[in-house]
Amino acid sequence: MYRFFRKKKGQSTLEYAILIIVIIGALLSIQVYIKRGIQGRLKSATDDIGDQFSVGNQNVLTTTVTSSRTADLFDKGITTSEMLDPELTTVNMTSNVINVEQEFWGN
Repeated sequence: MYRFFRKKKGQSTLEYAILIIVIIGALLSIQVYIKRGIQGRLKSATDDIGDQFSVGNQNVLTTTVTSSRTADLFDKGITTSEMLDPELTTVNMTSNVINVEQEFWGN
């Protein structure tokens, strides 16, 4: 009779192992669908934000000014250049939206 219970104990352990393997297999198989669902929600949220840049209705004017002071020396066929002051770069950008009434700003 003792042998009968030992066989049952091994059988229940095997059943638990098979059950765990089936659950892991099910989770791995639906992983793709869960990932697609999350990506769909993220895309929907970003679409609700709206366009952040309207190509046809926006004018952008960028002015870049670069200045420096250098000294160039040409001696025996070799040119050497030395910066006397650090280079200074100034960027000025203005942007305005035309046809504001027709522009879509989201919900």
